[in-house]
Amino acid sequence: MRISSVGTALPAHRYSQAEVAEALLNRWGSKLPEPRLLTRLHANCGVDFRHFVLPLEAYPTLVGFKATNDVWISNGVELGQICITRALSPLGLTTADISAIFFASVTGIASPTIDARLINLMPFPASVKRTPIFGLGCVAGAAGIARASDYVSAFPKQIALLLSVELCSLTWQDNDQSIANLISCGLFGDGAAAVVITGDDVVLPASKAAAGPRILATRSTFYRNTEYVMGWDIGDTGFTIVLSPDVPKVVIENLRGDVESFLAENGIGLSDVASWIFHSGGPKVLEAVETSLELPKDALKGSWDSLRQVGNLSAASVLMVLADTLENHRGTPGTYSILAAMGPGFCLELVLLQW
Repeated sequence: MRISSVGTALPAHRYSQAEVAEALLNRWGSKLPEPRLLTRLHANCGVDFRHFVLPLEAYPTLVGFKATNDVWISNGVELGQICITRALSPLGLTTADISAIFFASVTGIASPTIDARLINLMPFPASVKRTPIFGLGCVAGAAGIARASDYVSAFPKQIALLLSVELCSLTWQDNDQSIANLISCGLFGDGAAAVVITGDDVVLPASKAAAGPRILATRSTFYRNTEYVMGWDIGDTGFTIVLSPDVPKVVIENLRGDVESFLAENGIGLSDVASWIFHSGGPKVLEAVETSLELPKDALKGSWDSLRQVGNLSAASVLMVLADTLENHRGTPGTYSILAAMGPGFCLELVLLQW
């Protein structure tokens, strides 16, 4: 089984971090005991630019959860169509070739889900199997690849599609001026990505795309009694961020041992991993990953670059880094990569790739 393609899509409204901070200061200034704190927190997020589904001036007009969720649905469908087409077209495929679709998001709710709405707009087969994934947050990009690979492992003649749409700007809360919310509003952006995972017996035209990396193994790890670390409190106004300063600590304490044991199960060690495709969680998270794994300074360059250019896109972030890797930093044949993300639970998802 193989990752054959990734397609991405970003909303049209792009702002510098300074523009976002200024807009939020104008919106919340009277509610902030120390307005300069917001500017300082935003400056330390490692983010230069972000994309949003609405112009900054439109967000104060969204009142209540229904209004924001309706925007999530309409824009989720639009961005989903774009990145699915971008993932399939280079392979000479259409949605009619897809046997299973996995949909991951944690920034809105719909029933029928976004994937069902897309099936009505695009020529997916009526027999396509749907697996919507909600609640995994940042880890869902890696977990979605793992679950899709489980599927094509069982059905090697078939093709699975993972779609993640995360519109984090729609979760801003006007009545929450906590440090966690101020950081969240400076860190998270909007975007979508689609990944095509092909079974071992699927043959694509060689002229359409270079072979992507094989998926050799995956591992899920759940850290008990850490549900306070990250997630949402969901109420009348929508999603209120839960974000503990303990996230880097959990990374430092657990990541290396889990990665080493996973690699050992597959007969290799840390020194055999040629590249790392990590979720762009934020500066402190990426620094904790570098420290835990004793990585060279530029080992997570793709993750740092993605964070700087588009912010943290929750589940879609690691898929953005993967897309850049496929396009610009493909591995030498035979070399290994680790794709990884962590998220609410608190949990870790690892995917071992070979080029």
